[in-house]
Amino acid sequence: MLEGIIRESIGKRGTKALRRDGYLIANIYGKGIENINAAFKSNEYIRTVRNKETIAFPVKVGGNEMNVVVQSYESHPVTGELLHVDLMVAQPGVKAHYFIPVETAGIAFGLKNKGMVNISKRRLRVKATVEDLPRAIVVDVTKMDVGDSKMIRDLEKIENVTFTDSDRVAVVSVIKAK
Repeated sequence: MLEGIIRESIGKRGTKALRRDGYLIANIYGKGIENINAAFKSNEYIRTVRNKETIAFPVKVGGNEMNVVVQSYESHPVTGELLHVDLMVAQPGVKAHYFIPVETAGIAFGLKNKGMVNISKRRLRVKATVEDLPRAIVVDVTKMDVGDSKMIRDLEKIENVTFTDSDRVAVVSVIKAK
């Protein structure tokens, strides 16, 4: 379980001091829950997020244990170092918006015709309860040739999960390599 601290100072000076000490700044929020300004050790946070089995993962801040989901993050434009993360409390039975990663399965036929697979949307926005969330949305690309694309309307329907992006949005395509 990822353990964090509550930030007393939310100003610039306090934030810089925490970052210097190796902490990642985080905001934790949820429906009907008071916002929590927290900080986690950067290395522990990255290790936890990479090794998680589901979208939601447990954290402990100020004696409170809760399951959270990463909603957004901010990284440094040059170094790529994580600066800030927004975590939403995953409340059981409550429908909310989540971002689910997109993964491809298979080898596209278009790769033989000098094409390459392009994932246009790395994360899709869905509305569901935390119990119904899939770990990832898997798109089969084996029959795709150069110029083909799969849109949200072409994806398999997932029970109790609603895609909130427009159904005309391209998710994966096979483009001609330059």
